[in-house]
Amino acid sequence: MQKLWGTRNFNNLNIALDSLAANRLRSFLTALGIIFGVGAVIAMLAIGKGAKEEILNQMKLVGVNNIVIKPKQEGNKDGSEPSGAQSAEESDNKDKQPQDQGKKRFSRGLTLADAQNIRNTLSSVETISPEMLLDQDIIYRGKSGKLKMAGIEPAFFDINNIGLSSGSMFNPNHRESGEAVCIIGSGVKRRFFLTEDPVGKTIKCGAQWLKVVGVTEEKYISDATKSNLGIRDYNMDIYIPIRTMLIRYKNPAVANSMPQGYYISDEELARMSANAKTQHQLDQLVVKVKDGAPLGETAGVINRMLKRRHSDMIDFEMTIPEELLKQQQKTKDVFNIVLSAIAGISLLVGGIGIMNIMLASVLERTKEIGIRMALGAQKRDIVMQFLFEAVLISLCGGIIGIILGVMGAYLVDKLADIRTLISGISIFLSFVLASSVGLIFGISPARKAANQNPIECLRHT
Repeated sequence: MQKLWGTRNFNNLNIALDSLAANRLRSFLTALGIIFGVGAVIAMLAIGKGAKEEILNQMKLVGVNNIVIKPKQEGNKDGSEPSGAQSAEESDNKDKQPQDQGKKRFSRGLTLADAQNIRNTLSSVETISPEMLLDQDIIYRGKSGKLKMAGIEPAFFDINNIGLSSGSMFNPNHRESGEAVCIIGSGVKRRFFLTEDPVGKTIKCGAQWLKVVGVTEEKYISDATKSNLGIRDYNMDIYIPIRTMLIRYKNPAVANSMPQGYYISDEELARMSANAKTQHQLDQLVVKVKDGAPLGETAGVINRMLKRRHSDMIDFEMTIPEELLKQQQKTKDVFNIVLSAIAGISLLVGGIGIMNIMLASVLERTKEIGIRMALGAQKRDIVMQFLFEAVLISLCGGIIGIILGVMGAYLVDKLADIRTLISGISIFLSFVLASSVGLIFGISPARKAANQNPIECLRHT
């Protein structure tokens, strides 16, 4: 019985294949909706997965639970209030405090003293990473170039997930005494130390000779990520202890008069910060909040602290990268949902097209149906014949759509600089969707063909 069932369905499949082969152009046009629908599903899933992966990579770059504080460069160098420095609350109370009108307020900008105050005051802060940046001419054995030097604390490497490929991190003596040492990025190593190990060598950075104690691991950052997050290429930086930056580059006279191994206390650093003539001693201040601590509330407290320390002047800007990335993810999710809906509509239209063509095919082949029934074909055979035709059209369209979808995702990745990731699950899902569309929209025409009266079918001309 099982063999008989298999033989009958095999014959029905052959009849369906012969019918499709006899109408190749119509079958192809019928499958176009499925082709574009499946192709769009593959491409959209690839774009969505690539976007999610990119967001995760960006979060690894900026870290989790971080608050980034940067100085505002415009305004108040002469002690006057910068544009936008006055808060709404101050505007409301302007009339209540006439004695403050006309007075110039002065802020020294973002300094190490601010970092120390945040570190010592807030229990919700896990670690803090102040950063000073300086462009310097780099020279090593006839090779030269202008690179960015970053004065940092050890927390910088942890917050930015930067490891070392060779050498070691700064030891306590390096950090506390302001020694002339540095860690170079992997890009700096390729540029200046292509055929040799840089660890232990000395490189001239500006007017100082620095000993290389370590090399960072390669860290890939796309151009889009740099633009979105406002970060630089960490591979091309030279890192030095922040005390070394302050003593040897910001205050070189102190370095020249300082004995070997001299320890600079936090109080002395604070005085150097207070005596600094340049506004905004720090170029960036990253605050990492403890897990479970309210990120937004901590940012609000820090904002109020800095405003109070800066004479109520808003000469800094604060961002929370995680929230920006989450907003980007929401925007991309909405975009993907809209495009997926369009792809779903394409599949629906393709299914309706299959049903429409199959109904027309039933009317055209009424006499054929009558002859098959007269020769002993059962209703089930007629149903299977037309179901096979609908499913075959849908499957062929699905296969072509998968190929086009994969090619489209590849082209989007290469030409539009939008990362795409194609997974086996998306291909399998598209294949199942294509089969389901053919099966669902082929049932009605197949049942209509099987329920016709054989005698009336034979009379049909």
